[in-house]
Amino acid sequence: MKTPFNVPKLIRSNLRQARLHWPSFLTPHVIQMLKGYTDEFHFSISAGDLVLLDRRWYVTHTGLLGLARRKRCSGIHVEAVDSLCDSAANRFVLKATAYPSKSSSGFVGYGDADPSNVSSIVRGAEMRVAETRAVNRALRKAYGIGICSVEEIGTISNPVEKLPPQNANGNGNGGGPKVRDRLCQIIRQHKLDPELVKAYAVDFCGTKTLREASREQVENFVLQLADWAEKDRNALLCQLNSYAQPKQEVVA
Repeated sequence: MKTPFNVPKLIRSNLRQARLHWPSFLTPHVIQMLKGYTDEFHFSISAGDLVLLDRRWYVTHTGLLGLARRKRCSGIHVEAVDSLCDSAANRFVLKATAYPSKSSSGFVGYGDADPSNVSSIVRGAEMRVAETRAVNRALRKAYGIGICSVEEIGTISNPVEKLPPQNANGNGNGGGPKVRDRLCQIIRQHKLDPELVKAYAVDFCGTKTLREASREQVENFVLQLADWAEKDRNALLCQLNSYAQPKQEVVA
């Protein structure tokens, strides 16, 4: 028999994580919304299910797939809408149909992606982005999730996005060159301590090392870091300094 969720415990965990990652953006409304999403959908911040950007909660692809698994989703079918695709221009439109049960007629969602509406960290992977967006929309419809997914919002408005990518020869694997280049740009742009950023990233992704984190977790961290650095650098520095190792006193 499957152990039921301990919702109060999950809410406490999510509140701790939210205060750790976004202490300057937690208004009473934001906290109340977090409690609601935790209670209804069992989303976990430490698992990478939710991200807070500009005081708005966004669900992630990871969170939606986890919910579908918990709800025993019967299947997801994805196909390209050929009449709207232009591979030469890296413009793709995909249609996803989610079947929450075997008897369901399906919930349809469309996802589009082209160089104008994707982040520089995934430039060149527009077809996969379109697939992710289509699946996310279908799952949000299937399970009645009103908040947008972070993968659907496209580019985030901040100075880092305006910088040209240094090395666009990423291979698409988790934590590839594009993600690292974007992270390095943020560190240089806002004069952050690389070691403290790395420690924060490991804690944010909930893994023992950064190499163990999935690509989606790292991408979500980079988006969060850029957003925080732009909106409240001093708060971010305080957060990073919390990962500094205390200096040991020298005993004479």
